[in-house]
Amino acid sequence: MDSCDVVVVGLGAMGSATLYALAQRHVHVIGIDRFDPPHERGSSHGESRVFRMAYYEDPAYVPLLRLALHEWRKLEAYTGEQVLTVTGILEAGFRGAPHVLNSLRSSIQHQLPHEILPASEVNNRFPAFCLPSDWDCVFQPDGGVLLPEKAIRLFLSAAQTLGAQVLAHTRVRHILPIGDRIEVVLESGQTIEAGSVVIAAGPWISQLLPELGAHLQLTRQPLVWFRPTRPDLVAQDRMPVFSLQTETDSVYGFPDFLGSGVKVASHLSGGALASADAARLPVADEERAALRATLERYVPAAAGDSCHATTCVYTRATDEHFVLGLHPDYPRIVVASPCSGHGFKFASVLGEVLADLATTQRTDKALDLFRPERFVKAR
Repeated sequence: MDSCDVVVVGLGAMGSATLYALAQRHVHVIGIDRFDPPHERGSSHGESRVFRMAYYEDPAYVPLLRLALHEWRKLEAYTGEQVLTVTGILEAGFRGAPHVLNSLRSSIQHQLPHEILPASEVNNRFPAFCLPSDWDCVFQPDGGVLLPEKAIRLFLSAAQTLGAQVLAHTRVRHILPIGDRIEVVLESGQTIEAGSVVIAAGPWISQLLPELGAHLQLTRQPLVWFRPTRPDLVAQDRMPVFSLQTETDSVYGFPDFLGSGVKVASHLSGGALASADAARLPVADEERAALRATLERYVPAAAGDSCHATTCVYTRATDEHFVLGLHPDYPRIVVASPCSGHGFKFASVLGEVLADLATTQRTDKALDLFRPERFVKAR
């Protein structure tokens, strides 16, 4: 039987960041993934992810975001590679749109830099947009674009350089608390004994923690890239990341910063999945057309033909918040499902938080909003 201090199950955004944080602390850690990360089966792919400081989901996230920004910059300094590009972020929507008003409230509460702009000013400053005159608009200069696949590669490479072990193409069958240790049983029959385990298995987390299953829903999320009609207006120095709340949808997108087109997606569900391994329908013509129609109306400079499409998975908690903390019955098991479609930007700091929990069973970061106890009651 092999042994180590900590096993990290799942090496997507959160798992790879946790592996890196533990390796930096000279912890004997083994990371396990059923595929070869980064890969396209989970939630951490698709070229780009939004970074934003103001948070319409709940202002309680903002202190973590400040720390996340600091940790992303530390990763860049350590590796000599860039993963975060600041473009600013425009949040706009119909008058009284909850996402816009809640982001504004978050900005005011935490004294974040922001501008309240009339739609006419948005259209003049960023001529890729054509927003209705009665829309509410907030611009945050600190927003930007994260590169998810690159970030995961950097976390894993740095962790391995520091001594972490990675087992790719390896499935975990069971996680068994045995006294003051945890046994991680692999599909091959091999067992790894550890002092603690971090379960960051993304959409597969319910297979290892069935008690969470009733509180998590998996949804298929289409991502579509469009050829711009005005490439000069959608470059990263001319157009920010954007989030638009219409009467019927919540659409976000990115400038064409890699030459692959303007990536656009809806935050609304693209259909429930029965399991993480369920077949995912390819992006349908109707889904491409719906996103293109939104661009034609509000971002016409980006509304060319679709040139690429794929899907990712959201692991949505019923309250849309993260599920993160010690298992209420087995404190040597760290539950890490900080997603619900908005988690990647936090990976840099949550890797540190999860490393804290795995090694000391405590952290000084505020996690009350995320505790697993709200779903998994202690026996």
